[in-house]
Amino acid sequence: MPFFIIFVIIPLSEIIVFVSVSDKIGLGTALLMALFTAILGGFIVKYQGMQTIITAQESMQKGNIPSKELFDGLCIVAAGATLITPGFITDIIGFALLVPSIRNILRRKLTASDKFQASSFSSEYKKDTDAIDVEYEIIEDQDKT
Repeated sequence: MPFFIIFVIIPLSEIIVFVSVSDKIGLGTALLMALFTAILGGFIVKYQGMQTIITAQESMQKGNIPSKELFDGLCIVAAGATLITPGFITDIIGFALLVPSIRNILRRKLTASDKFQASSFSSEYKKDTDAIDVEYEIIEDQDKT
């Protein structure tokens, strides 16, 4: 069923909305709007993606698992994919995924749903401060008789 929605329903809806919008504002203007949203979305996706990577690295350096950042990164990738898809419905979905408060709502709903199961890992791991990183080489004694 999801494939039917993705490959049939959404494209048909996009065509209907695009034709309707282009009837109201003109085909050239509609095409320019679609191009503009793709370019603007690309810049926003790049900026938020870099910020998310930096935040994830800081979280890992503190010894935390960057689960929030991973979810944000997934949403940003999905936003990028929908923003490069020509159409107004996918642009609305893409720009919505770029809003941090909407991602927070989605994250809360996902973690509260019955389908989501938390893993057995704790949300925070501790660095082993007793570990020593070493290199070694095995030397075989060849002078044995």
